[in-house]
Amino acid sequence: MTIDELNNIIASDEDYRIERTISTGDMDKFQEAICAFANDMPGSRQKGYLLIGVKDNGDIAGLQVTDTLMKRISGIRSDGNILPLPMMTTEKVTTEQGDVLVVEVTPSFDTPVRYRGRTFIRIGPRRDIATVDEERILSERCASSLPTFDTRPCREATIDDIHTDIIIAEYLPKAIDPDVLVDDHRSLKEQLASLRLYNLTYDSPTYAAMIMFGRNPKYFIPGAYIQFVRFNGDNNGGSILNERRFAGCLYKILPELENFIRDGIVTQRPVSISILREKNVLNYPYKALRELLMNAVMHRDYQSNMPTRLYQYDNHIEIMNPGGLYGQARPENFPNVNDYRNSVIAEMMRTLNYVNMFNHGVGEVFELLEKNGSPKAIFNVGLLTAFSVVVNEPEEPNLSQACHQLVTNLSPQVKSLIISLEDKKMSASELQLVTNLSPLSKRLFRKQYITPGVEAGLINLTNPDTPRHPKQKYYLTEQGMKVLDMLLNEKQK
Repeated sequence: MTIDELNNIIASDEDYRIERTISTGDMDKFQEAICAFANDMPGSRQKGYLLIGVKDNGDIAGLQVTDTLMKRISGIRSDGNILPLPMMTTEKVTTEQGDVLVVEVTPSFDTPVRYRGRTFIRIGPRRDIATVDEERILSERCASSLPTFDTRPCREATIDDIHTDIIIAEYLPKAIDPDVLVDDHRSLKEQLASLRLYNLTYDSPTYAAMIMFGRNPKYFIPGAYIQFVRFNGDNNGGSILNERRFAGCLYKILPELENFIRDGIVTQRPVSISILREKNVLNYPYKALRELLMNAVMHRDYQSNMPTRLYQYDNHIEIMNPGGLYGQARPENFPNVNDYRNSVIAEMMRTLNYVNMFNHGVGEVFELLEKNGSPKAIFNVGLLTAFSVVVNEPEEPNLSQACHQLVTNLSPQVKSLIISLEDKKMSASELQLVTNLSPLSKRLFRKQYITPGVEAGLINLTNPDTPRHPKQKYYLTEQGMKVLDMLLNEKQK
């Protein structure tokens, strides 16, 4: 943006499109303004501008726009407080009088847009919370301009085909600010229509309502279920060890899926990371699998008869959902660019805390897998009609080199002691006899033979709390047995 373009915006008399401020810390004010511009109550389809660093009279305040401020304002787009996500850009314009941070907001087709459950609109030069009638206008405008599948009416269904009791008790209080909800005296159908869950023209729930809250969504949407299969082996040719279907509305089956992943798939086992150390490793990190499965449910094509698939094999899991990359997302920009095939379902899952921050999931999955020692997830984004991801179990570390190094570093005295012990428990005197070291003093024998083996974690004491116990005996630890096997193998060679 040039300085002349900025001056034209500042001088504009179209106050419903412009908000000037010299504040840099009032994030509520900024987000309310962006929400109001996105709703475009006048229906002009003209962009709105939040000008940070400009006084009400149009003078530039002399602000210095820092990178921190830029990042904070840019982060509004994807922090999930404004839903559906606004289309906005931020730009710093430097003038002789100071910097101006220009936030350009494109009117949304997916209205009403809410900031923390409240619908903000511009009324001339000021912003305010939308009335019931104003929300109705925004809802009707959305219905005519955004016919995505989840916003379409499911004409065969009636309001009795959705769990209105759950919506009233659980969803509405989370989706709409409590103060607004108390003063909302519209009928339930009108309230649902404002959330794109009901179509007043056809007097029927939308597909989004059927998918999330339907009593029997599979009757109307045949592919709306999750299929789990546990195969024996590493491909589909193996016998089926377990099979399960998760069918019903998402509100009920998503908690079941979370429990199933935690209790039925994720396991923990000790893995040796060196000859002397072990750590507990998960076959699959729970949070990573949960994130991938929630994304599959959120982004899938519900017009397809194919279910969302969760297939488990001996050493990997594959998650596949119908519908490839959508909208602005392309193989060349995945996962940096995201788009939403089911914007209403995505909004509901965000409201119900099944997804947290949009477009952050894949990066978090990579971090969780790396932390667990698992290979990187493999995304297949080249499929036209489906999207799949493969997560592999972590591989067992190769300890042969570490074992060999440990054995090489052992003194001849400790090696002879380990071979003498084998699977026995022996006192210091007995060990001196079998190793033909009886002439050596007990103190020197312990110092040169026993103590190094104990400190290396290869020899244990029957009375570890009393090292000088008169009936003290010594035996090999589990790691000591491994070293013994290597010593015997070397001896045979």
